[in-house]
Amino acid sequence: MNQKRQNQYRQLGLTIAYYRKLKGLTQMQLAEDVNLSRTHISNLEAPNMPTSISLDKLFDIAQALDVPIKNLFDFRE
Repeated sequence: MNQKRQNQYRQLGLTIAYYRKLKGLTQMQLAEDVNLSRTHISNLEAPNMPTSISLDKLFDIAQALDVPIKNLFDFRE
């Protein structure tokens, strides 16, 4: 995986963490809402662990966080 893609995964994870915290959810609560393990959510949010996720699960996460899917890709440069 190239550096640019790794950075995009990092930014996606940080954005998910931001909206999760804004909604007041723990990683465990989000994981239960979207039928993933807490470890998988933790790996997604970890800035040094590029972790893949299906588009279907990203839609589930956006719905659980009550944000449009496009907001998860609004990376702050």
